[in-house]
Amino acid sequence: LQEAEPAAPRARRPASLTSASETQADAQRLAQAASSVEDIRKTLEAFDGCPLKATATNLCLYDGNPEAKIMIIGEAPGGQEDRQGKPFVGPAGQLLDRMLAAIGLDRSQVYITNLLFWRPPGNRNPTPAEIAVCLPFLERQVELLEPKLLLLTGGMSAKTLLNRSQGILKLRGRWDDYRHPRLSHPIPALPTLHPAYLLRQPAQKREAWRDLLAFSEAMAREGLSPTA
Repeated sequence: LQEAEPAAPRARRPASLTSASETQADAQRLAQAASSVEDIRKTLEAFDGCPLKATATNLCLYDGNPEAKIMIIGEAPGGQEDRQGKPFVGPAGQLLDRMLAAIGLDRSQVYITNLLFWRPPGNRNPTPAEIAVCLPFLERQVELLEPKLLLLTGGMSAKTLLNRSQGILKLRGRWDDYRHPRLSHPIPALPTLHPAYLLRQPAQKREAWRDLLAFSEAMAREGLSPTA
């Protein structure tokens, strides 16, 4: 008897597209269920929807003061951040501390987080899908903290949160509004150069200083005294 030929495999839907949309929907649902920053931390510790988590050492959610009305949003953790589980603790973080000190601030007066909460391997740029799955948790942080001012460091965070296509050299120093349907009002946001970029391009520190002065003036208008 002739051996029957094996049945041809049935065509399958592209799982990656389905799973990506489902994962983003899960992220939205889980983020909205969080009622505090610590809830977000616990949720992210149990959440496996972002592939960056599998290659990272630690979750890097935030540093600083969850009661602060100034929120600083960077891009992604680097090597030292990944090891310590806090954003902006490496050389770029040390420069950020000096930048804040120049306008009378320290970490006890600001809330610092990133667009991404796990380090991309080799510090590569994140994929759109990786950004999309982290974004609901960042948006929820903004919603819960209700900051009066946002300082966006780097092109990735500025373009994503402000829905802009220009690079950071075009966006920096120009006030914009962060808007979200669940916010009762827009939040003034100032894009500026990322400290890591300034370490590579120290001549650009002059532009960053102009941005900091503008941010300091906005703090005064909002009644956000550095000593408050």
